[in-house]
Amino acid sequence: NFDVNSELVPSWGSGAIPPSAAPDVVGAFRLICSAGHLGYDDPIVYPGQPGKSHLHQFFGNLAVNANSTYDSLRTTGASTCTSPLNRSAYWMPAMLNDKSQVIRPDYVTIYYKRRPKTDPLCAKIGKACVDLPRGLRFIFGRNMLDLTAKSTGGGYFNCDGTGAIPGHYKDLPTAQANCPVTARVGAVISAPECWDGKNLDSADHRSHVAYSAYIGQSYAQCPATHPYVIPTFTMGAWYSQGAVAEPWHLSSDVMPDGMIMTAGTSFHADWWGAWDDGVMKMWHDNCIDKLLNCSGGDLGNGKQMKMFAGFSWSAMPRVVPKP
Repeated sequence: NFDVNSELVPSWGSGAIPPSAAPDVVGAFRLICSAGHLGYDDPIVYPGQPGKSHLHQFFGNLAVNANSTYDSLRTTGASTCTSPLNRSAYWMPAMLNDKSQVIRPDYVTIYYKRRPKTDPLCAKIGKACVDLPRGLRFIFGRNMLDLTAKSTGGGYFNCDGTGAIPGHYKDLPTAQANCPVTARVGAVISAPECWDGKNLDSADHRSHVAYSAYIGQSYAQCPATHPYVIPTFTMGAWYSQGAVAEPWHLSSDVMPDGMIMTAGTSFHADWWGAWDDGVMKMWHDNCIDKLLNCSGGDLGNGKQMKMFAGFSWSAMPRVVPKP
């Protein structure tokens, strides 16, 4: 419901085509997001039930709420994920300090990747490599509806910046102990790459998608029940430690009965795709299927998504009260 071309500019000012991703075997499409709004809503788990969820930090579509649908996401809302050409909704538990204030991320990296459709391994990993279906949605990471279930997505915490000791840390206390106030803590998690080819959602919001696994071959395979290889994405939310070290936790670490999990061990994320169809086809056809190394919303065809006005690499403000 707006002029798509108004949100496209010549890539990097010149219309340059990005380089090949080879020797990597996957095409890459990357973009940057900023923190969006906060809310106690989850339109996937608790549709039509405002305030039912723990506090979430949203990225992308600014109009997402408990009543959101695919149609509402596609037709309403500005976006903090580069441009409203990407009205997809991404969200995760809010990061809190020991004063129950919200720590907003400085920025969020989104990295889509998949083998090109012409790669012969697509027919061995599953049946075929396919594009993301319109309106797909899912949850990945710790299963808050079944805490005994194994976490998915390989979620971990990292540290980057001056004095950082990078690593794949399983919880926030360990990550923060290796991350001085001059650095940023990263919460990193990867979405599933295998789809059943039929459902855009499922009762547990997970079973219609799956992860590949090594089962004896030199490459990971999708389960026979989920034979379609879709672009996965890795999401990384990066938070400045601040001038004074203080312990953090995720909003979901606090259980309804008051029990508190080890900080960060409830890490999970939600995604509801709502890309502009034409633009999604551009990055599938060019960045992914031509095995290009696209970054910054570069669509691989000489065009680039225009970054929204007011973008900053630092959260302003960094700390806000809980709503």
